[in-house]
Amino acid sequence: MVESLGSWWRSLTHRNDDDEHDADDDTLDDATNALLSMLPLASIVVDEHDEVIRAHPSAYSLGVVRDDVIIEDSVLQAVREVRSFGGKKQFDLTTTTAYVAQHTPKAGKLSTRQAAKQALIGQQPASKPTATVSRPNWLKVIVGKLSDNLVVVLISDVSESVRFSQVRDSFITNVSEQLLKPTQSLEQLADIVEQGGTSQQDVERNAMQLRQSCSHLEHMISDLLLLIKAQKPILPTTDNRINVMDPVRVVVNSHREVAAQRNITIDMKGDESLEINGEAEQIQAALAKLVENAITYSKDGSTINVVAKANEEGTEAVISVLDRGAGIAIGEQSRIFERFYRGDNQNDHSGDGIGLGLAIVKHVALTHHGSASVWSSPGQGSTFTLVLPLAGE
Repeated sequence: MVESLGSWWRSLTHRNDDDEHDADDDTLDDATNALLSMLPLASIVVDEHDEVIRAHPSAYSLGVVRDDVIIEDSVLQAVREVRSFGGKKQFDLTTTTAYVAQHTPKAGKLSTRQAAKQALIGQQPASKPTATVSRPNWLKVIVGKLSDNLVVVLISDVSESVRFSQVRDSFITNVSEQLLKPTQSLEQLADIVEQGGTSQQDVERNAMQLRQSCSHLEHMISDLLLLIKAQKPILPTTDNRINVMDPVRVVVNSHREVAAQRNITIDMKGDESLEINGEAEQIQAALAKLVENAITYSKDGSTINVVAKANEEGTEAVISVLDRGAGIAIGEQSRIFERFYRGDNQNDHSGDGIGLGLAIVKHVALTHHGSASVWSSPGQGSTFTLVLPLAGE
């Protein structure tokens, strides 16, 4: 993206003197406005007092501009250097902003300072956000002069490509490991048989390792297939009406024995009147992932709480799973719903996971027009919440 900006940059910064505009700080000439409006980037124009006189709404949402001021020190420093010495500066920048479901201004439209602030600050979302998550933005920044007093900042958001690379790397690391384990176990078993004179106990032990590796592989393939199925939105019909407590009860009862092996108690309560429209198999699978996670990361002898109730407005079913585990670091909470991502809080019970469980929960929530979120604090455990719209009358 940065390399392809040369022609745009020359058009912006090498205009004829006759086209230069001597107006006040809050206006630019029509040619510059037109060029900036066509750029597929977030752009910021700064005057000689470091005040932002024009900015694309994304400059605010990406955490670079606030209240007509550039709040990123590295960008502001580059603006001052370019204004004083000329030339062009380009660099990478990572910001962190709050990501919420809200109205997004039309892409490609460059608003004035007042319009940008109205779009991102004054305008209310069409519906109340269900969750707020902080996550990083990876940006490519170019800074150059428009005139003696004006400096322009061009920002390319490459976050999606960076996140894709992270998912790809996690996939290669986690999935390849699970694919290799059965082969390695089979080779070990073959070596034992070929060598001869091996005790029956050694053969049985290696056969058990092979069986476990195959079981983990089958589990991974099952999760991948479930993730693929959980991509198509569920449409409400009279045939897919589900009482919320039915899958909750099935999941909790099927996991009590596993939990009891570590003296973990599962406490369940909920509103028996809640009904949703959905795919029962997917809902049950998502709840199973949450309960399995709670068992995996909880301390021996602790209690897990599973609660199903309606929200305050009576429009959604809220299913929460509370554990008493080690908790999740703040910096990881924005990534735990990504496919193949595994956090640093692994223990002896979580070593064979590949990071698909919470991704399945998220996609099941989305296909059912709901949401999934987490509250967690290191040392205090975690609360995972699955929110699903209630069925209409």
